[in-house]
Amino acid sequence: MAGHIQDRWYKTEEDANGKTIRVKTDRYGKGLRYRARYVGPDGTEKSKSFPDRQKRLAEAWLAKIQTDMEGGQYVDPKTARTTFQQYAERWATTAANDITGRDAIERHLRLHVYPLIGSRPMTAFQPAHVRDFLEELKGSAPTESYRRLIFGTVSAVFGAAVDDLLIARNPCEAKSVRAPQSSPTRVTPWLAEQVFAVRGALPARFRAMVDVGGGCGLRQGEIFGLSVDEVDFDNEWVALRHQVKRVRGALVFAPPKRGKLRDVPLPGSVAASLRSHAKQFPPARITLPWKLPTGPAVTKELYFTGNTNDTVRASYFDDFMWKPALAVAGLIKQPPRGQRYPAAREHGMHALRHFYASVLLDAGETIKALSTYLGHSDPGFTLRVYTHLLPSSEGRTRKAVESVYLAAGSPTS
Repeated sequence: MAGHIQDRWYKTEEDANGKTIRVKTDRYGKGLRYRARYVGPDGTEKSKSFPDRQKRLAEAWLAKIQTDMEGGQYVDPKTARTTFQQYAERWATTAANDITGRDAIERHLRLHVYPLIGSRPMTAFQPAHVRDFLEELKGSAPTESYRRLIFGTVSAVFGAAVDDLLIARNPCEAKSVRAPQSSPTRVTPWLAEQVFAVRGALPARFRAMVDVGGGCGLRQGEIFGLSVDEVDFDNEWVALRHQVKRVRGALVFAPPKRGKLRDVPLPGSVAASLRSHAKQFPPARITLPWKLPTGPAVTKELYFTGNTNDTVRASYFDDFMWKPALAVAGLIKQPPRGQRYPAAREHGMHALRHFYASVLLDAGETIKALSTYLGHSDPGFTLRVYTHLLPSSEGRTRKAVESVYLAAGSPTS
């Protein structure tokens, strides 16, 4: 048996004859009599007290502790009352390598998890509680892909708790718990007519953004942060080295997504558009902190700024510039008077990247090159997203065989 049981009401002493006898202690008849003690895996002593006439319960408790430790199921009793929220708040501070990732994790937990399961002790969770949570989650997170992200965060919290010996098993990994499945979305790229319709509906100072997005495949933050020193007109390249992003409510300059610095070919038409834009709306010097709101100040000469030569804010731009242009182009409906434009995720500025990808693939560009230009970390991801846009193999096969027969002058009958 692990540890031992102390009887607080009696102690052993030797009498005058050297015989061991039991003697009542000063605590006799007061408080809990038996104290079960053992040394935990962390090297510290643990204990639990039991009342008079319950020595067998104390022995059974110690026996279970020993069994749990031997079977890898041990949980420290002192942490048994730690709630999901208490543990998750500590875990979230080191859950991601960058502050943006931590912000997303903390947002998932704060908005969708803590209100539903935050007060439940970690050791009290069973798979049934996770199944109930996923059902309730549908009320605040209607899309399955978003629920999958939240579920991943919850499972990561439980996984860390297992590593920390707070709980024995991750209830999210039970066979009866089915993680939300993100149904693959089939990208439908805009037609060229739609791209130019949106461009024409935007205010003049923002129209060249469409050319940069659709002609170079830049993300929204990269467009907002496009600086003069990143554009090489002579050699026809754009060197993406930073973006504008929002971190905890403040705009900052930061490396592109996942730190993927990249060079993108600069088509002549996009170069001409940028030159024309710069003549009408001269680039402005913008100073923002680097990476964090408390980071060192960095100054960049940006092509795209607001009406008062300040940094373009995505939320304002999307609601008051981009969505009205989408409505004019017929991509979304005009809202009733006094109401906001509806959500249009599939028609955000990311649609320009999809258009860019479709144009390159249709022209025969390789997936590997496209992945590099888009700044994807894995060409396999690019292939999964855009595989349906690849020219059909049937057409290439027909042309290849036909060219051989024509070159050889072979008869077909």
